[in-house]
Amino acid sequence: MPSILIRNGTVVDGTGAPAYKADVRVVDGLIAEIGANLDVNGNRVIEADGCQVTPGFIESHTHYDGTMWWQPDLEPLPSYGATTVILGNCGFSPAPISNDQAAQLEMIKIFSFFEDIPEQLFIKNMPWDWRKWSEYKQSMQKHVRVPANYAAFVGHIAIRLAVMGLDAWERVATPDEIAKMAELLDDALAAGALGLSDNLLDYDGEGRPIPTLVADDAEFEALFEVIERYPGTTYQVIVDIFMRKTGPESIDRLARLTKGRKIRMQVAGAIPTLEFQKDVLPVMQAQVDRLQAEGYDIWPGYSHVSPTQTISIDRSLIFAQSNDYVWHEVVLAKDPAEKTRLLNDADWRARARVSWDNEVWKHSPFANPQSLHLRNSENGYGPINLTLEAYAASRGLHASDAMAEWILNNGLGSTVHMAPFAKDEDVTVALLNHPQTVGNISDAGAHLQMFCGAGENILLLTKYVAEGRISLEQAIHVMTGKLANFFGLADRGVIAVGKRADITVFHLDEIDRREEYKRFDVPMGDYKVSWRYTRDAAPMRMTMVNGVPTFIDGRFTGAMAGEFLSPAAEDEAMRIAAE
Repeated sequence: MPSILIRNGTVVDGTGAPAYKADVRVVDGLIAEIGANLDVNGNRVIEADGCQVTPGFIESHTHYDGTMWWQPDLEPLPSYGATTVILGNCGFSPAPISNDQAAQLEMIKIFSFFEDIPEQLFIKNMPWDWRKWSEYKQSMQKHVRVPANYAAFVGHIAIRLAVMGLDAWERVATPDEIAKMAELLDDALAAGALGLSDNLLDYDGEGRPIPTLVADDAEFEALFEVIERYPGTTYQVIVDIFMRKTGPESIDRLARLTKGRKIRMQVAGAIPTLEFQKDVLPVMQAQVDRLQAEGYDIWPGYSHVSPTQTISIDRSLIFAQSNDYVWHEVVLAKDPAEKTRLLNDADWRARARVSWDNEVWKHSPFANPQSLHLRNSENGYGPINLTLEAYAASRGLHASDAMAEWILNNGLGSTVHMAPFAKDEDVTVALLNHPQTVGNISDAGAHLQMFCGAGENILLLTKYVAEGRISLEQAIHVMTGKLANFFGLADRGVIAVGKRADITVFHLDEIDRREEYKRFDVPMGDYKVSWRYTRDAAPMRMTMVNGVPTFIDGRFTGAMAGEFLSPAAEDEAMRIAAE
């Protein structure tokens, strides 16, 4: 491993401290020296004049659990400074799994539906040579080579299915089943999982609550007892502020179940940031403020980017999650001829109009056709680049009928794009500056044809810093040292002697969040490929992982320098931080 000297840059060290001019020397994967005018000593020199030298960025909420097996370059993450990805969020993880094939396939189906990734990608590209999470970790380390470090939660959904099989959808667990769940969680945490992830949000395409919503208090308490035995681990959960808005009730329940326990909780959605969520913001803000004041180790998770969606009748959860199970019938239809028949059927169209008028959530895209953009025509028939509302008005049609007509004319593979939800930037900035929050959340790696997450980190620099909303030092802290501390990754996340050399170098005038475009490189098996959204490089001048450049001079180097990371226990983290 060559020694590298990063020379003449401005160090933003990830702690939030003021930036300073310095050189940084990297030897054997570690930061060996920081100072002014360091001797070259035969090192490879990276000139960083006019550039920021920062810790590598941590992607705090991704779903690369499957994607990393068939797209190991994680493109475009290296060109956006990402050096660590956090997997296994929202209760979804590939392990543990049951011996029962139906239960195994059910976990794949759940992952496929909720993260918009075709089932065959999981089936054809992953070995499934594990049952326990510890065995899954061994398989990842044996088979997966990626250009970023990775750390992973174990999912409560996966644990429940592994023990209960398909009954996980239907009933509470027995005491024996709860004990087996606790054993599986213990196996994962002992093997280095970040903690337990959970889901108190989702309903499937048939309107069924996700299995973890069926779990009773006894099940949660048993799992919390296991987490408490592993200092440094985390409980990650997503609550509902999008659909039924049960987030306040979920937080009250979690507070009751964890009272008096030493458990760190990351709650995605604990502080809503979107305008349509304003009705639950005051009560949830008060809940979090009170719990933090009472000593609960609760950290709201948030995204600095408003979610947007691409609506497809090929594969999409958006209809079901908008409470539109009529249009979801078209998604479920496997045969293109059946999809076409439904879209043309007068009775179906009548039911679809009723659904849009009376059933869908009022903040959903289907209740707001002015926010739906006809952008992606499969055959070029058109028109494109206008809203569904405008197209419906021009044709004198109900918006649902207009979308059916447009898709039939433009091809079943055409997609409709939703504008981002309106967002309260003052709430977002408050979260960015709060010392007890988890930022830089996305769904990178999921929703292959609904661009989501990868590269959005750069907006912290090109928007929030550029507009003067937060300082450069705070933006870097939010993406690096703060997250490394939260996840127990004590050997990295800051520019300091002795830390692992996860580093990114960039010039603020050169980087941008580039526009998304289609790339046909998703291996579907049988020599077939499909497409995903990606974007061009930001670009960084350099991204370095464990002392090895993964992106430099405008290109991906091909170096697969990432390693599996585990959280350090609190005492070990304190020892590393003190060194």
